[in-house]
Formats: sequence, structure tokens, C-alpha cells
Amino acid sequence: QVQLVESGGGLVQPGGSLTLSCVASGSRGSINLMGWYRQFPGTERELVATITKDGSINYADSVKGRFAISRDNTKNTVALQMNSLPLPDTAVYFCKVGVREIVNVEGRYVDKDYWGKGTLVTVSR
Repeated sequence: QVQLVESGGGLVQPGGSLTLSCVASGSRGSINLMGWYRQFPGTERELVATITKDGSINYADSVKGRFAISRDNTKNTVALQMNSLPLPDTAVYFCKVGVREIVNVEGRYVDKDYWGKGTLVTVSR
């Protein structure tokens, strides 16, 4: 079972910055995608940014130019630098990884997503 541990959340003033980090452990396969999603109060979880093993990055339009995602494949970590956090922007941020797992000798595989428990980012005056 893959475990994801997020850290770095907390209270920040409008316009401030935070850096989130996530460490993945227990993976038996190749971690293809790592990313961050967030959930505002009363809404569904939504994409923030993802990065593939090869370094291809996808940002939500709402965070382009303000957030930066990066990963360390050796350490199985992914980070999210968040700048110019607006009000309102309080949300729970979730780390996600996508793992390709080989399930038989013929090479059949299954792509599985794993989620962290989330870390709260509170933007407040």
C-alpha cells in the first residue's frame, strides 16, 4: 500500500506564500504522475498541478504564474510552491500519485491513484 504524507499547510495572510511537500512510500511500481489537488469548502476536489516522471507539468489556469510544482524522483517527493495566495483561497490540499503496477507475468498492468489525507491551507487577515 502506498502512503502519502503531506506537510507545510497552515495559516497565511492574503498575498503570502507557502510551500507544501509530499512524501510517497511503499510503492511497488513506477510513480508516473505526482500532483496536487485542492478542495474549497462546499465544493468538489479540483486539480491544482501535476507533474509526470519525465517532467511534464500541467497547471490549473487559476494558479498559472503563481504556483510551481516540482518533484524528486529519487526521494519520491513532490512540492508545491504557492505565491500570492488570494482571499478567499482557504482549502484542503491533497497530494496524489499515479502508480503503474504490473499484475502478471505477461506484463499486464494497472494504473492506480493514491491520495494523501490532505493538509489545510487557511488564508486569512
